[in-house]
Amino acid sequence: MFGATPVQQRVVRDRNRITCAGVTAGIDLSLTLASEIFGAPVAQAIQLAIEYDPAPPFDSGSPGKAPESVRTAVSTASASALAQRRSIVESIARGES
Repeated sequence: MFGATPVQQRVVRDRNRITCAGVTAGIDLSLTLASEIFGAPVAQAIQLAIEYDPAPPFDSGSPGKAPESVRTAVSTASASALAQRRSIVESIARGES
């Protein structure tokens, strides 16, 4: 509705913007920014200092990887909230407040 194109990347650069989605993707974004501002060695030192060494117990952190039963359960559980958010976004896209 706003011209964004969904992608599968955890950290996305678009002109003068850098965004991310997901809890640990926020850490990825922070390390990316630290690297751009202060250099890779500083970002690596930060990563080591916070002991950020992700090793998730499951590989179901994206729809393309999660089992269908898990996708269905999450979709069903979040349907109401998603419909409400969609209604709000559509209202904003139409210029209503």
